[in-house]
Amino acid sequence: MITKDTLIIDALNIGNPEKVARVLQEAGLHCLGCALAHQETVGDIAVVHGVNLDELLAKLNATID
Repeated sequence: MITKDTLIIDALNIGNPEKVARVLQEAGLHCLGCALAHQETVGDIAVVHGVNLDELLAKLNATID
């Protein structure tokens, strides 16, 4: 399960990587390979990009096969 405390890099490994990347890019996170992906959490990007955290988590968790 992906939570607000899940690191972006870990979210890519928990869910289907292509689907997670698409959800994150739609949320405004376009640099999935940068150093911040290893340090920022899902909760962090929701705040930074002004995205509703609950909606983002629902979309991310829907990518888990």
